[in-house]
Amino acid sequence: MNPKGIIFAFLLSIVYIYADVPIVEENLTQQTILNIKKLKDLIDKKDKIEKELINNHIWTKVYSNYHTYKELKKQSDTLGEKIKLLDSRNYLTPKHKIELEEYKEEMSIIKDKLQLLKEYEKDPFKKFLTPPKIEITPKIDTPFAIITALSYREKIQSDVKEYNNRYISLQNIMKQFKQKQTLMEKVLVLAPTNLNYKNILIDTNDEIKTFHAILDIFRTTENVYTKKIDEIKFKLKKDVTKEIEKTIVIGGIVLFFIIFLLIIKYFINKYMSDNERSYSINKALNISFMTILLFTLLFAYIKNVSYLITILGFASAGIAIAMKDWFMSLMGWVTIVMGGAIHVGDRVKFVRGNVEYVGDIIDISMLRMTMQEDVTLTTYMHNRRAGRIIFIPNNFIFTDMIANYSHAGIKTVWDGIDFVVTFDSDIHKASMIAKDVTRKYSKGYTDITRKQLNKLRSQYSIKNTNVEPRILTFIEPYGMKISAWYLTNSYATLTLRSTISLEIINRINAEDGISLAFPTQSIYIDKNVPKPVVDEQDIPTQGSQL
Repeated sequence: MNPKGIIFAFLLSIVYIYADVPIVEENLTQQTILNIKKLKDLIDKKDKIEKELINNHIWTKVYSNYHTYKELKKQSDTLGEKIKLLDSRNYLTPKHKIELEEYKEEMSIIKDKLQLLKEYEKDPFKKFLTPPKIEITPKIDTPFAIITALSYREKIQSDVKEYNNRYISLQNIMKQFKQKQTLMEKVLVLAPTNLNYKNILIDTNDEIKTFHAILDIFRTTENVYTKKIDEIKFKLKKDVTKEIEKTIVIGGIVLFFIIFLLIIKYFINKYMSDNERSYSINKALNISFMTILLFTLLFAYIKNVSYLITILGFASAGIAIAMKDWFMSLMGWVTIVMGGAIHVGDRVKFVRGNVEYVGDIIDISMLRMTMQEDVTLTTYMHNRRAGRIIFIPNNFIFTDMIANYSHAGIKTVWDGIDFVVTFDSDIHKASMIAKDVTRKYSKGYTDITRKQLNKLRSQYSIKNTNVEPRILTFIEPYGMKISAWYLTNSYATLTLRSTISLEIINRINAEDGISLAFPTQSIYIDKNVPKPVVDEQDIPTQGSQL
């Protein structure tokens, strides 16, 4: 026999020994060789399946631990019976004592192992069979809740996928167990007397039986869980669709009002020349739009508006106390808007304590008025500052004095210039000069005011409608004071005051019979009164101390 034949015969003998088949050289027929090869292939396939089951499936690992726990439990029960039997004897031989100690030591080891595998005592597959917990389905009542709903749907889809993967993996394990079962049945046909193969087939059958029951439970649980998830997904889809439709409708309404607002503003800015009225109308339109938007969203997304009103009713007292100033400012804003005492663009004088501010209202919000301080007689005489932005809380209209220089369309005010002439001056001529100058420079404002007052007679009870300049004369300690009053622009009083003052002084200086007076004091000396006599002793000498 050649060397290759010897090696082949040696391998065949090893296989036969493993297959528990007696080796007889003359029995090595062609059919026997084929059977041995077939047996080897079956064993290799079986080993490959076992390796995949152990390495790739958590189910087999759990089952292996569960099976180990059961085997250890059997060993523990058997050792317990042996220990109990030995302990019940009245007399133990030295050999029995040694056995008892060994049993107890072995029992201690087994108990430690059982403690480690305690979780596999009952329902080791429960946590794998239990589907993921379904959290509370989000309520979709706002557009932002749609994002939450989509996120929730992605989560439950991920949970369903993960749970289905468990079910698929369990089905694959069952297929591999059945493949292993089929392989072992074929192996036993070739080696029917091999006890090792018989035990492997018995264990495989037990595994199939165990996992078949698990698969039935999983199939039922997976079916119920999938139906419940489908129901949740259907409800989510329905709620999301309904909310999207609702959002589209509300968005369309809001968009309509925005376009309508922009169109109105366009025509106002294009065809209205009065900037102040244009500003006021734009402000009113903005407030109206925000109010409509607020109520639209309120009634669209608050299911129980009466409940909200009840809460606000109970909270109103606390809000009124805690936010008294804000609340009063809101009431002040309502008074300003509804009463019309102050408008944007009006020139006002605001007095707070000993401080006065004069300027133009450039904005009126719900909490405050914004005023731009101008150069006026007040800033000239008192503040010596101008150009500041003054913020006036709306509630100050209830507690402080606010004077409006341009209310109801009247944009003129009375301004006065005082000067004093001496008693011996031509007072009548000085008064006429003042009257001529004031009438000359204030004529335009006089005509404007006359027209404005005539319009206001139907709204206000106006008694005095005299708009001509007024010249008044008063006796003062050091001369005659002439007070010239005239109408001027509310927004430029100092300019006209400066012009008129300069003109009056120039006209008076050109007259010989008029002299301006100022505080003087006359001292009269009587020449007949003798000079006082001074004693020489009272005159200090050089070096003396005073």
